[in-house]
Amino acid sequence: MTNEIVQYNFPTVIRFGVGAVKELPAYIKDNNIQKPLIVTDPNVYELGFFKSILTSLDYASISYETFYQIDKNPVKQNVLDGGDAFADGNCDAIVGIGGGAALDVSRAIALRINNRKDLFVYDDLIGGDKYIDGAIPHFVTIPTTSGTGSEVGRAAIISEDESKKKRILFHPTLMAKIVFADPELTYDLPPAITAATGMDALTHNMEAYIAKGFHPMCDGIALQGIQLIAESLEGAVHNPNPENRSKMLLASMMGAVAFQKGLGIVHSLAHPLSTLLDVHHGLANAIMITYGMEFNMPGLEPKFQEFARALKLDNTNPESVLTALKDINQRIGIPGKLTDLGVNEEHIKPLSELALADFCHPNNPKPVSLNDFETLYKKAVFE
Repeated sequence: MTNEIVQYNFPTVIRFGVGAVKELPAYIKDNNIQKPLIVTDPNVYELGFFKSILTSLDYASISYETFYQIDKNPVKQNVLDGGDAFADGNCDAIVGIGGGAALDVSRAIALRINNRKDLFVYDDLIGGDKYIDGAIPHFVTIPTTSGTGSEVGRAAIISEDESKKKRILFHPTLMAKIVFADPELTYDLPPAITAATGMDALTHNMEAYIAKGFHPMCDGIALQGIQLIAESLEGAVHNPNPENRSKMLLASMMGAVAFQKGLGIVHSLAHPLSTLLDVHHGLANAIMITYGMEFNMPGLEPKFQEFARALKLDNTNPESVLTALKDINQRIGIPGKLTDLGVNEEHIKPLSELALADFCHPNNPKPVSLNDFETLYKKAVFE
């Protein structure tokens, strides 16, 4: 990995490298931004690097407001409150700093500013994107985890306040104008968060590669992302250093680019665990990836051989991929069963119904029925 800050433009402008976040004050001034709303989550808000970012803005005499009232699995009210903070502070730009929750809320706030219908009118799954016609404020993203890749995305997943049903807000104009991707911001992530977010990134890349449809660019990006994760995830969890943290951050962004092709059954299994039991999204993916990939493997053996090569396995037999996923989880401390998260038999039916209604599995390479979801959840609980 290079020791310099470098720029590449795909799908937006990305400034990548240790220290890249220090360019934020100059960028704000160069773009004539008068008062950004800095959006993050309650945990990041308390961390030293976040306070250092604010100090750098103070030192540059840049006015700003902060907003950090965000749930772990963000809901509509978070977005509405953030929009009020933007208006009350007379802000003119949004800087999202954090993991998937903070960046999703940041993006949804950006949508909300000049698009004033009920937020979920804009739900992409019901064609709501056609109503997004208001200007999007200047929007900057700064990732602090290597998982969702939301910093390079064009969508935000926000849940209904009461039902916790997930809605997806999507529009090309919701992409950040620039991403400051600084691996140094991930150095202090606890091992458990590094592990869960890393497996989230792996899930994105793997599901994108086998998703339905034709997109050779996404396929190539996904395989390279898997290879970077194979080289760096375990080290990032147990022995973090600039190189493995940099590789994980790149792989995370690559996964988010690749899954423009689509996701699949693993995400549809994971989302209900967050909705019903408030399980961290990355952790839910980490536990369910083996079960989802086992379901998909028959008939996709050649693609699983590509997975084996990308994971740098000695054996390219497709079954070796499933063994490797279990081994990776064990080595980085991911629980093996849903029972470790408090899931029991009474949860299986409501989880399965939510999974069937999820928006990801229609892109899965194989159709998935309610019975299939029930079977997979039972395996994850009982076997």
